[in-house]
Amino acid sequence: MQQVTLGDSGIEVSRLCIGTGTVGWSGSSNQTRKLGMEGLVDLLCYAYDSGVRFWDTADQYGSHPHVRAALQRLPRDQVVVTTKTTSRTPAGVREDVERFLREMGTDYADIVLLHCLTEADWTSRYADCMDALSKCQDQGLLRAVGVSCHDFDAFKLAAATPWVEVVLARINYDGVSMDASPEEVVPVMDDMSARGKGIYGMKVYGAGKLLHDRRRALEYVLDLPSVNAIVLGMESKAEVDENVELMEVLSGVPV
Repeated sequence: MQQVTLGDSGIEVSRLCIGTGTVGWSGSSNQTRKLGMEGLVDLLCYAYDSGVRFWDTADQYGSHPHVRAALQRLPRDQVVVTTKTTSRTPAGVREDVERFLREMGTDYADIVLLHCLTEADWTSRYADCMDALSKCQDQGLLRAVGVSCHDFDAFKLAAATPWVEVVLARINYDGVSMDASPEEVVPVMDDMSARGKGIYGMKVYGAGKLLHDRRRALEYVLDLPSVNAIVLGMESKAEVDENVELMEVLSGVPV
């Protein structure tokens, strides 16, 4: 599995990230609902053994306890964990970060994102939330800050905002479940990359609608120079095997 650095963050990740939030909201996801504690923990450890050392989680997915149990089996410094907050007050952000760390049983999170931003003025509206995350970063509670956006104007603002170090971006060749068309989104991601922001792509398979053409979908995103890594919401060891092998083939790694 290729290792890459997320922009100028200095954080090295596997190019494939395992997501724990397929159809994830209100404290659960396909992974937590279908696999349960033991099943998801085993899957995370299996992904780790397959070279997938980058994990994506969030409060909304209910997967922090699963990450905790998996990290107890593995060297913490060999796994990069992203989590996300939807709090929109500085006190709420601080409380979230501290609670997330307790739930995951770790002294620090690698990346914490302000999640699901939809406002075109989010940098002024939530400046105090950004400051709260920066203070957590200064205190060693997290390594990098960033955003995920569900609006194109919010996404464009992320590109122009120096505070943003990492972006979770919705991207696929067909524009499914994206903030705008690929023709509009890709130049913004190029701008983000030129400014040193790390980008990892989600919705690569278009929320399942592009699974009939997985190779094309994966190849399209991997070929974008601005995208450092991709997250896929895998739900079985077979899916891990399939995606790892496809990543290796498309990356020119002998299998």
